[in-house]
Amino acid sequence: MAATSARLLTLLSLLQARRDWPGEALATRLEVSPRTVRRDVDRLRELGYPVRATKGPDGGYRLDAGAELPPLLFDDEQAVAVAVALQTATGSVVGIEDAALRALATVRQVMPARLRSRVDALQVTTVERNGWERPRVDTEHLLAIGTAVRAREVLRFDYAAPSDDEWRPPRRVEPHHVVTWGRRWYLVAWDLERDDWRTFRVDRMTPRAPTGPRFTPRSLPATDVAAFISQRFQRNEWPCTGEVVLNARAEDVARWVRGSGVVEPLGADRCRLVIGSWSWQSLAAWVGLFDADIEIVGPDELRDAAAVLARRYADAAGASYLGW
Repeated sequence: MAATSARLLTLLSLLQARRDWPGEALATRLEVSPRTVRRDVDRLRELGYPVRATKGPDGGYRLDAGAELPPLLFDDEQAVAVAVALQTATGSVVGIEDAALRALATVRQVMPARLRSRVDALQVTTVERNGWERPRVDTEHLLAIGTAVRAREVLRFDYAAPSDDEWRPPRRVEPHHVVTWGRRWYLVAWDLERDDWRTFRVDRMTPRAPTGPRFTPRSLPATDVAAFISQRFQRNEWPCTGEVVLNARAEDVARWVRGSGVVEPLGADRCRLVIGSWSWQSLAAWVGLFDADIEIVGPDELRDAAAVLARRYADAAGASYLGW
């Protein structure tokens, strides 16, 4: 029975990961016969999963959307991830608090004891840092914006001014992507009035109905939306931005940068880093934390700050200790 349940879970995961699966391919992946696959598909249908047989030379299966939500099957990692996500979901979106808590209770109730103990050990409490704003986003507004993104329809919305909360004239944009950055929700969109890419804080947006005509998505001026947001916010928010070359692997540096800068590999053990900070000396100190040789590309303010820190550390260590 345990082997059958585990196989059903694997089968369901495969059907969710790809639109169409030939029967022979599923049998090979599950290491069973095509007849066993057919029986397992029938079991999923009995549980409420709308698995449809597809026509073709080999025949196959497809998981369609159903009229009702069938029982959900998670593997261990998925179950823990869902539980943690539900605990943290109420911190930035208004209107889902009760639903998230009820969903967490439901998921926890059907978990085996070994998983329940792991989830109970991961009790998460969100504590706001003094002086840090974490605006709450209206659920209906977020859904309306996401729907316009998916449908590729022009979005009209009112936008509150950041200083006095007065409403600006309605905006018209081609919505591209909803992202989170620095504890806030943003919409990346092409502004039709300003003929340029813009980012809008979702908590300041009030979508208007109906949406406008459909549009063909434009190409972002970056490799992807993550790179676009990183470059845009780095340019707009950091008063000091510098560029250095590190004798370190790009993947090692990127692990610490995590979106606050741009890392470009220059070879197997060398990379370029463009990053910002609140002051030149803090930027110089942060770059110096990498255990690697550094070449400062610019600007001169970063070189001056590095020189000041070098003298300060030399004085702190003492000339006799340094062998000077």
